[in-house]
Amino acid sequence: MRYEFRVEGRLSETLVNAFPELEHVVMSGQTVLFGTVIDEAHLYGLLTRCQSLGLRVLEMRQLPE
Repeated sequence: MRYEFRVEGRLSETLVNAFPELEHVVMSGQTVLFGTVIDEAHLYGLLTRCQSLGLRVLEMRQLPE
């Protein structure tokens, strides 16, 4: 499954590197992280990583295949 996570603000290179399995783009003051999520445990792990880094997830959605 492919997912997209919209995070508030422009992430530093250090924060982007905390998500090596995801690609990213900056759009309208948000950073969009996107890529393949292997399973539900991986999805929750990504969300936990966001929380532990103090990132505010504005939106999360599954992308069409």
